[in-house]
Amino acid sequence: MKGPDRQEPFEEPDRPENEGDGDGAQDRGEQKDARRPPRIPMPRTSIEDTGNPLPDPPFALDHRVLKSLLGAWALAACSVDEAIAVEEHLGHCGPCAEEALRLRDAVGLLHQEESLDLDPGLRNRVIESCLGRRPPRIPVPEWAVSYDAETARLDALLRDIGESEWHAPVRLRWFDEDNPVSRKTTVAGVIAHLLAVDGLVALALGLDDPLGREAPPQTDPGHRTEAYWRASYFPPTRAVRGPWREQTHELIRTVSFTAGGAYGSGSGGLTVPYSAPDDQGRRVELPLRDSMVDRAFECWIHAGDIAEAVDYPYEPPSPRHLHRMIDLAARLLPGTLAERRRSGRAAPSRGLVAAGAPGRSLRLEVEGMGGGEWFIPLDSPGASASADREVAHVALDGVEFCRLAAGHVSPEEAAAGQVGDREAIRDVLFAAASLSRM
Repeated sequence: MKGPDRQEPFEEPDRPENEGDGDGAQDRGEQKDARRPPRIPMPRTSIEDTGNPLPDPPFALDHRVLKSLLGAWALAACSVDEAIAVEEHLGHCGPCAEEALRLRDAVGLLHQEESLDLDPGLRNRVIESCLGRRPPRIPVPEWAVSYDAETARLDALLRDIGESEWHAPVRLRWFDEDNPVSRKTTVAGVIAHLLAVDGLVALALGLDDPLGREAPPQTDPGHRTEAYWRASYFPPTRAVRGPWREQTHELIRTVSFTAGGAYGSGSGGLTVPYSAPDDQGRRVELPLRDSMVDRAFECWIHAGDIAEAVDYPYEPPSPRHLHRMIDLAARLLPGTLAERRRSGRAAPSRGLVAAGAPGRSLRLEVEGMGGGEWFIPLDSPGASASADREVAHVALDGVEFCRLAAGHVSPEEAAAGQVGDREAIRDVLFAAASLSRM
């Protein structure tokens, strides 16, 4: 029987899980989330902080084995486990640590020091890569690319030197009638020389003469250079770089626009004179395409003279461009040899033959970068040279042959190897030196 003061314990009726107040649902959600792995993992505890023992090292090697691995460790030739074991051993073994230090220093001496200067072929590779992706609308003709590259390299050299170095003394060297000749000038004077001689090509293309009213009537490079130097009120300074640089760009632009016409047609096209006519009306002249290679050759040679004067590292041209320069010099040798024979400075011909007929030949083997093999006719410039009529063989390094053709090396010192007719060898080597000029 229930009395009015008696209270029964309260029991909440069962309710579905989706019913009830919000707080209960939140508690159940927290309990459910606690059973799931956290979305962001907690930071890992270091093994040193857990109190557990550290794992054993991968290797348990004795002192003798570890000492024998020091050489391989210094050369970075050990495996990962061996390197860890050696480095662990060096932390508590003084003699091995000292030996490892000596070995590391010795390994450093085995590596050659790398130059900080850029690879001379880097510019060509970058340009070729760019042109391969987007060819130029008006490309530079192949026979003018070497001139473009060598003038750019020289311009980079001039950009790096200081104000005072423009007045550093430079000695120009060449051969004149089998005798070495030199002329003292400055770095600025060399650039003025290149400006004056490049002006011959500019005149042939119809451009303005850089010498202006002071230009001599002769087309000899030496006369033009001397006239330009004399016309200056003061010795040339770095101000000459601007006109020279602008002229090189103008030459490249002009030959690029006109390469498809008569200017680029080889021996039948435009020619550039390099001397006044002699008594018989003959003069030295080159086709435009050969003249551009000749100007690239002289730009490189005089850039080397400047680099030597200011102690600047300078490398030879790329093999492709060097080969063109060597090929031009080899093709000029028969005519130069015939001219020397007419002036009595070479041995008489032993057997004149008709043009195109086989005649005595010298094999010119140029080794190294840009090298190759050329057969030089000895008795007549129009004769056909071949191995069948070979009477002499000369071998030279490529850069050394160019220095000979530039008059920077005497003929007696240039040949690396000589076999056969000594008289023919001497005549060809002196003919190569006679290609040089101021």
